[in-house]
Amino acid sequence: MTPYSPRSDHLTPTCAHRERVCRFTVSRKQYMTRFVCFLAILTLGGFEGCISALHAADPNFVMGHVISTGLELVATTSSTRLDERLAGAVRRTVELAGCQDISPRERLHVRAMELFSHGNFPKACDVWEDILVDHPTDMLALKFAHDAYFYMGAQVQMRDSVARVLPHWKPHTPLSSYLKGLYSFGLMETRFYDQAEKVAMEGLTLTPDDAWSVHTVAHVCEMKAEIDKGLTFMEGREKDWQVSDVLASHNYWHWALYFIEKVKIIMSFLSQANSWQRCKASGSMLDTVDACSLLYRLEMEGVCAKDRWRELHQVTKAHTDDHVILFNDLHFLMASLGANESGASQRLVEGLKELAKEPGDNQQHQLAGPVGVPICQAMLEYNQGNYSQTVELLYPLRYRIVDIGGSDAQRDLFNQLLIHATMKSQNKHHQKLGRCLLVERDAARPNSALTDRLMQRALALHV
Repeated sequence: MTPYSPRSDHLTPTCAHRERVCRFTVSRKQYMTRFVCFLAILTLGGFEGCISALHAADPNFVMGHVISTGLELVATTSSTRLDERLAGAVRRTVELAGCQDISPRERLHVRAMELFSHGNFPKACDVWEDILVDHPTDMLALKFAHDAYFYMGAQVQMRDSVARVLPHWKPHTPLSSYLKGLYSFGLMETRFYDQAEKVAMEGLTLTPDDAWSVHTVAHVCEMKAEIDKGLTFMEGREKDWQVSDVLASHNYWHWALYFIEKVKIIMSFLSQANSWQRCKASGSMLDTVDACSLLYRLEMEGVCAKDRWRELHQVTKAHTDDHVILFNDLHFLMASLGANESGASQRLVEGLKELAKEPGDNQQHQLAGPVGVPICQAMLEYNQGNYSQTVELLYPLRYRIVDIGGSDAQRDLFNQLLIHATMKSQNKHHQKLGRCLLVERDAARPNSALTDRLMQRALALHV
């Protein structure tokens, strides 16, 4: 029996059993296609339809539960501390694994999923990597590890995890072309921009609607400040990546960043409109944090977005106590601060402080004390106009911000926040520091219109 074959209570295969096996196999393939490709398969009922079909085909199949519960966990939309249904789904999977004769590979998948549910991302990744040593074409392990590395800001690990298995994937292997997108993203996050773009374009030659490869190229153009090239690329391929219901909104977010760079603020709002509607409709954490990030950047550019903040806070307030990953927490704080909901802001920060006292094995809660809470406090100080204190809190953490997860482009918001705080601070040393940071930024990202604009502003403020 293969590791991912559905079990049956019957010793002798029947027509009904064969039909159930067939339904399961089709459902699993549909699920993996959606998960890896970020593609809308509306005729299959989306992720929910695929998962329902998995469980209907074999309600007690362990890997079916690993797949469905694992997806919900990596989506970070709910916390097992607070959501008893999700915590129960984890327990159910572990219990099923304990009373069935399953393969070592399946047991490792269950273990990794359980570790991730407890917030122990590093050990979960270790288990997924163990799977990949013996089963390098296990896309589920590869993709789960990729997502977890992303949440930890583990850029090198995210790249190398894919590099190690690449030789084992052949052109005829299902979903093989999508490894180009995964690998190119790791290359981009480790500053191999030219190689990342080359690999991503190879992926798009094989699969034009690979939204993750498009996403890599969008990042490369952002990090190299090749804004006109990025605008042309995103517009030229919009019809392809628009079909990705999971990633389309995020690609629009990248498009909006180009508009902000070129000071086309009105256009960035128009571009955001698509993301905005998706955020409210989907409940996706990626859509939600993108909306928060975009509004925060626009406000630093001088745009008043108070009404939008109030609307967005209606989405984020339900997640104030989640504390699944620090990256989400920081963006939820942006929304409560923007909406002037001081109670929600205080509740979020105090909750994070409490979890930091006894974090246990939860990697994100372990980082809350040294990294997460100070960044939150810096944002609170900035919101209150205490710019000098913002600098004192944020500057010592600038090389640890990577630990909150996300991408360089997403975390750049905090670099910009620090620069704005130095410019607004009355402390002369901070003002000099701000100009040094801008010189540094210009060296890393030459020809950036945003950097030039900030330099001009700094000189105008501190003549």
